[in-house]
Amino acid sequence: MSATGRMPRLLALVPYLLARPGIKIVDAAHDFDVTPKQLRKDLELLWMCGLPGYGPGDLIDLSFEGDTIVVTHDAGMNRPLRLTGGEATAMLVALRALAETPGVVDADAVRRAIAKIEAAAGQAQPSGIVVGGGVREGKKTAGTREAVRAALTARRALRIRYYTASKDEITERTVDPMRLLIVQAVGYLEAWCRRAEGVRLFRLDRIDEHTVLDEPAVPPAHARPTDLSDGVFRPRPDQQEAVLVLDPDARWVAEYYPCEELDELDGGRLRIRMRYADESWMVRLILGLGGDAQVESPATLGEAVRRRAADALARARHLASTYEQ
Repeated sequence: MSATGRMPRLLALVPYLLARPGIKIVDAAHDFDVTPKQLRKDLELLWMCGLPGYGPGDLIDLSFEGDTIVVTHDAGMNRPLRLTGGEATAMLVALRALAETPGVVDADAVRRAIAKIEAAAGQAQPSGIVVGGGVREGKKTAGTREAVRAALTARRALRIRYYTASKDEITERTVDPMRLLIVQAVGYLEAWCRRAEGVRLFRLDRIDEHTVLDEPAVPPAHARPTDLSDGVFRPRPDQQEAVLVLDPDARWVAEYYPCEELDELDGGRLRIRMRYADESWMVRLILGLGGDAQVESPATLGEAVRRRAADALARARHLASTYEQ
């Protein structure tokens, strides 16, 4: 049993038991989808948890009568955890996308979860959500999702005009759709790309144009779904790595481009590690952020940014002096 799986259960156990005094261990174990033996281990651990001081009256206390459980002291853990407005919003976005995805085992269960979260969230306002000007979302992406779903349902090929962020280029491709994915609340089309002759993932918000073709979608027999157990992005040998510090207004970069978040810094800043294949493109991205990004490494990238900025400033001064004359 992993610690990441056990911790949420431990936090939920006390308020759960307070709401069900005298519940049988076997019933509680069933509700938490663990064995009675595992639940007893959790309860034994809760006995050692509580408030600072850790003496009588500080620790959680439980009473066992036969095969039932009663919480006799909750040490302040008397209510379930609450979602913030931002957390509720992010969860709703992901669930709504999941409900619209073909192949969901129980779409009704997803919709019931959406209704419960909406009712619990009430009028709570999202907090801590930053949307950068470079993020392509909204009605256009929803229309793309509908087109992809139609192609999957009809088993038709798609012609797409796609923006590749890491190369800063737009290409036209004909693809054979395989499935629609939601990974960390971002929609992807997985398809056989005839141009690349391989299986590729296409972010829906980077598909600029799309046409469902009359010809059938026929991925080759050897085309296999992408293994996403380690995430969507995988480094390539030709890619370099940059460590950047983003100011709050530039944090959207971490959402839009393949990167790894390293540290939360003071003032809402974020340190990230970002891979890139084209230094010229990376320099343009950093300069376009207008001082909201600083290069920590590599030194060659920082020098390239300074050199390009100095050249641009020199040209601007030359133009200004020319106009004055």
